[in-house]
Amino acid sequence: MTIAQQRSIDAEWWRGAVIYQIYPRSFMDANDDGIGDLQGVIDKLDYIASLNVDAIWLSPFFTSPMKDFGYDVSNYRDVDPTFGTLDDFDRLVEAAHARGLRVTIDQVLSHSSDQHAWFQESRASRDNPKANWYVWADARADGSPPTNWQSIFGGSAWQWDTRRCQYYLHNFLVEQPDLNFRNPEVVEAVLGEVRFWLERGVDGFRLDAVNFCTHGELRDNPPRHEIAEGSIGVRPDNPYAFQHHLHDKTQPENLAFLEKLRALLDEYPGTTSVGEVSDDNSLSVMAEYTQGGNRLHMCYSFDLLTENAGPQYLHDTLTEMETRIGDGWPCWALGNHDVTRLATRWKAEGNVAALRLYMAFLLTQRGSICLYQGEELGLTEAELTFEQLVDPAGITFWPAYKGRDGCRTPQPWQADVPHGGFSMGTPWLPVPEAHLGLAVDQQDGDPDSLLNATRAFLAFRRTQPALVKGEIRYHPLRDDVLCFERRHQGERLLVALNFADATRELAAPREARALDNAPTMVNGLWQDGTLRLPAYGIAIARCAADADQDSKWDP
Repeated sequence: MTIAQQRSIDAEWWRGAVIYQIYPRSFMDANDDGIGDLQGVIDKLDYIASLNVDAIWLSPFFTSPMKDFGYDVSNYRDVDPTFGTLDDFDRLVEAAHARGLRVTIDQVLSHSSDQHAWFQESRASRDNPKANWYVWADARADGSPPTNWQSIFGGSAWQWDTRRCQYYLHNFLVEQPDLNFRNPEVVEAVLGEVRFWLERGVDGFRLDAVNFCTHGELRDNPPRHEIAEGSIGVRPDNPYAFQHHLHDKTQPENLAFLEKLRALLDEYPGTTSVGEVSDDNSLSVMAEYTQGGNRLHMCYSFDLLTENAGPQYLHDTLTEMETRIGDGWPCWALGNHDVTRLATRWKAEGNVAALRLYMAFLLTQRGSICLYQGEELGLTEAELTFEQLVDPAGITFWPAYKGRDGCRTPQPWQADVPHGGFSMGTPWLPVPEAHLGLAVDQQDGDPDSLLNATRAFLAFRRTQPALVKGEIRYHPLRDDVLCFERRHQGERLLVALNFADATRELAAPREARALDNAPTMVNGLWQDGTLRLPAYGIAIARCAADADQDSKWDP
């Protein structure tokens, strides 16, 4: 059965899907120029399929001057020569579909590169056909920028342009001017770029910075005095964190664009969308953007990409999401190309038991999952010198913030070959020595490795509809043990995750029965109304679905 046929049968395949994020320039280099490419992804599709994931997400591979490594697009309809050709992309889609893998791609719609033909025309004069395609504004009377809005990459979000003698808005780099989504022509043009890739057979889109598409009135943002989770650029070393972002993003008008985008996707049954939300109130935005069945299919935020990994924080965050989401659908991630590697951020370097727990935590939540390349290996954050940095954020905010290069180093495939088997050329970022011991070939034959534990848990998860699409109910935190249940079509699963580095025992329903087909990483012992969990232990059991059993699970 083809992917198109499967999509027509299960248009909601995305609901509960596990999507493997590929950062192409760091995944596999097929032509040995030191930069990963689309052919490298093709060469490793069997490995990806072996993980038992449902789809891949390709970070940007479009034509770009690479000021922000592809998130500054100069041509939405072509592949940058660094990564290959459109023919390579078409072959990748065909090869992925042949292995039962859907293909989702990044779409960077809120802004383009300053080298894009649209911007080149827009900046040429104030009266050309695309003059209003970007956000332009006059200077204040004293020549200063129109508002106090800040760029995530540091400094004012406004850049003076001598051609028009006006400022243009850039929420990110100076080289990433913001498109004007208040202009209907821009909306139609952007939707045309999305349609181009739908016609090439993609199954969905990850929408970069989706809540930045529309700006509000040109008014100053008020100050703020504390940092909230769920937003990028909220570090105390970044002045972006010093404002309440009331006017520069997350505007009500953005909902109209999302509804137009969803209407386009609905023309291609079985395609999907996942939006990246960065906001002070990100959980509320995630809910708003996915409710009603006519906006985005799902959203994720930075709320689980935080330094704070405590079980109480996780319990409170997820519980709040459930109270807000309604008929919406979340997507969860513990890592991506923008944040410190999970093993380092959550202080689990070398602690395979803890990393298994975090993987089980992610894969048992209600929602879809994004799994960043290398998380299945337990890769740690790479320590780079200032001279090795290429990320503009790291270069700007050094040394308080070292940027995103440390989570973008190449995937290690073989421990005993140059550069971990990523490339025979000099990689664009170095392969840390510490990563060689975590290489795929080192973990492949080890049944106790994190790689094989991940494979086994993902295979098990596919057999449990309650874990994939079921409802969720969180119970009070119990001595560092996160307890919740998943229900689907009369089935009730109990899940307990021990975040402590010591054994925990707690009362549990006498009717709870361990699952026969659970992988070995599920190691909790259910017996006579007691659950015993080793340090970083994982327990899943089946229990009677009638509601009056709840009292025996609550403390």
